[in-house]
Amino acid sequence: MDRENGDGDIEGGGADDGGFRSSIGRKYRPVLANDRAVLEMSSIDQGSSSSASAFPDQNPNLRKVNTSVNGSSDAKEENLSHEQKPNGSRQQESKLELFGFDSLVNILGLKSMTGEHVTQPSSPRDGEDISITAGLPKPAAPKLGTLMGVFIPCIQSILGIIYYIRFSWIVGMAGIGETLLLVSLCGTCTFLTSISLSAIATNGAMKGGGPYYLIGRALGPEVGVSIGLCFFLGNAVAGALYVLGAVETFLKAVPSAGIFRETVTQVNGTAIAQPIESPSSHDLQIYGIVLTILLCFIVFGGVKMINRVAPAFLIPVLFSVVCIFLGIFLAGKDHPSEGITGLSSETFKENWSADYQKTNDAGIPETDGSVTWNFNSLVGLFFPAVTGIMAGSNRSSSLRDTQQSIPVGTLAATLTTTSLYLVSLMLFGAVATREKLLTDRLLTATIAWPFPSLIKIGIILSTMGAALQSLTGAPRLLAAIANDDILPILNYFKVGDGDAPSWRPRWKFHHWSLSLVGALLCIVIMFLISWSFTVVSLLLASLIYKYVSIKGKAGDWGDGFKSAYFQLALRSLRSLGASQVHPKNWYPIPLVFCRPWGKLPENVPCHPKLADFANCMKKKGRGMSIFVSILDGDYHECAEDAKTACKQLSTYIDYKNCEGVAEIVVAPNMSEGFRGIIQTMGLGNLKPNIVVMRYPEIWRRENLIEIPATFVGIINDCIVANKAVVIVKGLDEWPNEYQRQYGTIDLYWIVRDGGLMLLLSQLLLTKESFENCKIQVFCIAEEDADAEGLKADVKKFLYDLRMQAEVFVITMKWDAQMDGGGSPAQDESMDAFTSAQQRIDDYLTQMKATAKREGTPLMADGKPVVVNEKQVEKFLYTTLKLNSTILRYSRMAAVVLVSLPPPPVSHPAYFYMEYMDLLLEKIPRILIVRGYRRDVVTLFT
Repeated sequence: MDRENGDGDIEGGGADDGGFRSSIGRKYRPVLANDRAVLEMSSIDQGSSSSASAFPDQNPNLRKVNTSVNGSSDAKEENLSHEQKPNGSRQQESKLELFGFDSLVNILGLKSMTGEHVTQPSSPRDGEDISITAGLPKPAAPKLGTLMGVFIPCIQSILGIIYYIRFSWIVGMAGIGETLLLVSLCGTCTFLTSISLSAIATNGAMKGGGPYYLIGRALGPEVGVSIGLCFFLGNAVAGALYVLGAVETFLKAVPSAGIFRETVTQVNGTAIAQPIESPSSHDLQIYGIVLTILLCFIVFGGVKMINRVAPAFLIPVLFSVVCIFLGIFLAGKDHPSEGITGLSSETFKENWSADYQKTNDAGIPETDGSVTWNFNSLVGLFFPAVTGIMAGSNRSSSLRDTQQSIPVGTLAATLTTTSLYLVSLMLFGAVATREKLLTDRLLTATIAWPFPSLIKIGIILSTMGAALQSLTGAPRLLAAIANDDILPILNYFKVGDGDAPSWRPRWKFHHWSLSLVGALLCIVIMFLISWSFTVVSLLLASLIYKYVSIKGKAGDWGDGFKSAYFQLALRSLRSLGASQVHPKNWYPIPLVFCRPWGKLPENVPCHPKLADFANCMKKKGRGMSIFVSILDGDYHECAEDAKTACKQLSTYIDYKNCEGVAEIVVAPNMSEGFRGIIQTMGLGNLKPNIVVMRYPEIWRRENLIEIPATFVGIINDCIVANKAVVIVKGLDEWPNEYQRQYGTIDLYWIVRDGGLMLLLSQLLLTKESFENCKIQVFCIAEEDADAEGLKADVKKFLYDLRMQAEVFVITMKWDAQMDGGGSPAQDESMDAFTSAQQRIDDYLTQMKATAKREGTPLMADGKPVVVNEKQVEKFLYTTLKLNSTILRYSRMAAVVLVSLPPPPVSHPAYFYMEYMDLLLEKIPRILIVRGYRRDVVTLFT
């Protein structure tokens, strides 16, 4: 969207690009990773201080300020210093004092979200402002893209010696038909695993460690470390085997290079036994050590060196494959050896069926051979030729964009190699007789054209490339395990940096059933390779699981299943503990306040749309809601009425298909009852974390003078109890599951809320009624210089959260003069502004008259108050500006979400209701949201 002039400067853009910077005061400055004051989007504060003015005092004539957002300012603002004061406090000017926080531009601190453990900052309402220290950004290490970072490493690890030496032999033994089945089985297993890997890798920002990081974050550190260490050992051993394969091929191709030599006579399938020279084990050791040292120097050279060397290893391999295919197509014209028929349908038919035979240790068919082959054993032989898909994820710390590179590169490598195998097996089966396929171990070199020797070079370089990938991935994997500080014995291997409803993978081509099929297929292949070891492994795992999960049998009486369920529930509750839940595991547990501001029919215990809205706060309808209502009176007198009301409410919840429980509390009044509920409801970490209630739109219309004090008291109780708050206006028009909504879900992100507003918008999109809507995020900047940096920060933040949204930054000139001119939205808000001013003036005059008559201080809501008339005017003006902005840009939105300002401490509740009414004026459907002192979203998987 282009930049507009008028009420505000808007910067628009998608959430998929942009830079990443932090902000301080009125100027953007870089953020240091080790900065003490780098912020998480948490630490929301209790109460609001109204003693310190947040608006410039240079302009006393507030009734003449202009609603134009970017109007000119005649008065100069004093730029307060951000330097550390001697007493340790920081001072900073903020125009959004009504909201009780610094503005989003001053506190976003998105750089902090790149770490998992950040010290929570102090609250501005506790007397300390938050600032971000300036500093120069740390130079970034070179990062890899999809091609060099994932695709080529995977190709090098997958395409190896089995293709050159064993694949044609497998075709001869199993036939074309069963080899197709074999390749399809193994390729499908790898493909499904790649899809699951893609989904996990795109479900959040990913650090180094590859499969260890993915598995550990998904299944816990114990499982992650155990599998990670096994994977590290596998990579290390595989590297040694690859080196030996390269050396052995080299010594067979160049026998004169051997220092030691031994000759062994073997039967190679020909009519006459021929002497075959096998490399000496001493030669393998010497050349293996030299080659390993050479590869280690390449790895020590870092990412740049590996990038330069990897193509040199891969390109000859690709040329060798091309030579093989050229030789196959030209074999009909030029017969290089006996048994090569050229592409022939007759040969294809003869080789279609399987012909399993006994062979000697070298794989040569013999009638009394010591090795018996079948389909299962061929699965074990061929399956390593499709492994190696983790080579790209092993380099996750060196990738520029893991969420794009890992899925695309891994799947592309998997599909490329599987397609190569499928085409090659049919061509091999059609170009040579079965005897030739079974006796010529280097059939690929025999038929290659025009350079048969290039095949041996391809074998050597393919094994060296695979060894290079193993030596590259294994140390990174071990270092990632050591850096997590789980096993102290691994601390020596630590290295420095730089060298979660959280399931929102950016990779959309995934379903849980695919992961299930992939897991079952892996188990099937395990049985095919070795059923005895598979049975032992599964049996051992089952016994351990049984011992850990069930420590005793059920009693002799009662339902054993119910007892087991009860014990499991208690054990699960204890395992959750009382500590804060990680944002990745955070779920909304709404406390739905059923008592309406007004009357409902006797047979309706709850507003009909509250249950519909509560369902919108759950992912796919799963979760728990607590519906509470307060019955005024004495407990001893109303206990039976409360039980009846609770049963009625439970029946109504079931009727509305809402997963939740009903609770009725008897209390002398609503305020006391709610205060008891907010303190005691829930158990352990299953306490409600969000209070949901309807906005009292009827309070002025029906002259319900007791509502302001009750409403403000409930909000203050939620703040003290550290509960999030969601207040719904326009509940009567809230859509049910059959009423489709179109347009946008607009978020006015003014203050940090732990990401709750973003999470609510994502939950709304999962509902059928809102699934056709798009999200727009509006952020408020107080200076033009803040807009670009804030937009880049928010766009990057949303991209890392896997949230699709369009970002707008609105620049508001808070010190502008309000002379009556402006947009239609401003003119509409101006009428409400004038009316609210008059009502507050009348209320204040009445308060002063009562205080003078009774000789007491100003009293409101049963307690003394201090009214700063200038501050009241500023708060009214703040809500006027926001209301006119919302009306201008979101009049046609399906739903609007805006930050909830906390009630000012010293203001009468009546004043706060006037502020809220002015903020919500003529907005038909809006959610007013206030988070709490913690994050509910995370970047990490």
